[in-house]
Amino acid sequence: MTFAGEVKNAVTVRAALLVVGVLALQLLFIASYVGALHRPDATDVPFGVVAPRQMSQQLVTRLDGLPGGPLDPRAVSDAAEAQKKVMNRDLDGALIVDPQGTTDTLLVASGGGTVLANTLGKIIEQAEAPQHRTVRTVDVAPASPDDFNGLSSFYLVVGWCVGGYLCASILAISAGAKPANRQRALIRTGVMALYSIAGGIGGAIVIGPILGALPGSLWGLAGLGALIVFAVGMITLALEALTGIVGIGLAVLIIVVAGNPSAGGAFPLPMLPEFWRAIGPALPPGAGTWTARSIAYFRGNAVTGPLLVLSAWAVVGTALTLLLSLRRGPDQEGPWAATAVSTSEPLR
Repeated sequence: MTFAGEVKNAVTVRAALLVVGVLALQLLFIASYVGALHRPDATDVPFGVVAPRQMSQQLVTRLDGLPGGPLDPRAVSDAAEAQKKVMNRDLDGALIVDPQGTTDTLLVASGGGTVLANTLGKIIEQAEAPQHRTVRTVDVAPASPDDFNGLSSFYLVVGWCVGGYLCASILAISAGAKPANRQRALIRTGVMALYSIAGGIGGAIVIGPILGALPGSLWGLAGLGALIVFAVGMITLALEALTGIVGIGLAVLIIVVAGNPSAGGAFPLPMLPEFWRAIGPALPPGAGTWTARSIAYFRGNAVTGPLLVLSAWAVVGTALTLLLSLRRGPDQEGPWAATAVSTSEPLR
């Protein structure tokens, strides 16, 4: 057999296409992570200003005009309202001006991201210095000392996402090339649900009682984890039902390549470029990281939107998986199986 013939036997057209797809994922991975994280800059950070009426608007205008536009300031009625808005995650920080002295108070919440809290401190100190004023920082939702840079919630969610698409991938390929018919789809959905519950509880126990890295409700985190694992797992099963083995790559593209760098983990959303800031809240890693931090540090505030996002992924994934399975009878196999059988050769 010629060398060209050997190459043709060793690398089929299907294998070549899959390798090209893997190369594309690799390059997209590099572009996404480096593009999102190589130069974090605070931009339009929601920020409150509490000051006497005669100087409030002037201060808002001055902060709004800082070089690079790091803040999106707005006037707040009083200190109590400012703290409430920070705890509700409507604001990432607030400056409370003392009209009787020269030391103002900066409210931050390092539980929402230590890097952002520190960045706000530097921005306000530089803005106040020309006015001969100093700043006292008060952390109203401090990150746990065992939660370095507030990253534990992000890594917890990444672990849940990885478990979701790996479990779904194993379920899909466990029967070889056989696609999901109605019975297999129902069984895989049930197994995915049980695995999600175990993964959610297990992750919450590891991050809380065992490592002590993240405070907050154990069962709240466990429920969140189960939803994340199930949502990621079911959308992976749906993509596999729709496109075959390519679906695994598509799941990696959505969850890992697009979702992880835009999740607000290493750098909170206001420090990410516009594109990643826009897509992050709509993807499971971003919605999960926001909710985990809210449960741990913000008394469970501001979680309705992210939970609806995760629920939508779970519902869409489940519906697609079951609907696509109706196209096949109980023993019908798809084109991947036929290809695998027709190209097999006896061993020599």
